[in-house]
Amino acid sequence: MVRVIIIDDEFPARKLLSEYVSKLPNLQLCGVCEDAVHAMDVLQKEEVDLILTDIQMPELSGLEFIKSLKKKPMVVFTTAYKEYALDSYELEAIDYLLKPIPFPRFLQAINKVTERLRLKRQAAPAEKEKEYFMVKADYKLYRVDYANLIYVEGQSEYVTFHLKDKKRITAYYSLKRLEEELPSNEFVRIHKSYIVSLSYIESVEGNMVSIAGQKLSIGKNYKDSLMEKLK
Repeated sequence: MVRVIIIDDEFPARKLLSEYVSKLPNLQLCGVCEDAVHAMDVLQKEEVDLILTDIQMPELSGLEFIKSLKKKPMVVFTTAYKEYALDSYELEAIDYLLKPIPFPRFLQAINKVTERLRLKRQAAPAEKEKEYFMVKADYKLYRVDYANLIYVEGQSEYVTFHLKDKKRITAYYSLKRLEEELPSNEFVRIHKSYIVSLSYIESVEGNMVSIAGQKLSIGKNYKDSLMEKLK
């Protein structure tokens, strides 16, 4: 999965690129921004693999924005002007798309991105699999061990982590993002509002899961995957 943000001060361009991204199952749209300032906020909250950015924008141009980043995701520039092509390649951009951008040309750029990301991940040294993750909440940084996490409850833009020691941590977090980050062999989503640890499931009866003394609903779209993992 390639995590993408779009930066463009023109609404039609943002709309078109968003539609293109939605057509490709290997792309996940993490943010759509009308300027670089808003994009900085997204980058602080999300892990991003690819930036699709216009060049000529108010306050901070796309080139200036990319130069300002210490940790640079992959970049594809989207612009109506040919004259910045050399500058873009000096910034090691993956591609340079001229507006109006036809979908086949966009797909060609994404194929380059996908291949670059594949080679990068292949070359990276194997890391020891983590047994925990860190959560920011209440102006603190908490360590959450997978072994102590019973289930996660989604509440709009926040989630509550229910832990073995009866402790609860509520943090600003995306349940969808968490679903992708948690080890799939240890956790399963059972409802639009719940992700549970397979280790703590006590029983499944009808459309309810009993887990650590709690009964949680199973969404109809999630039951098959739950039962598959419990086999």
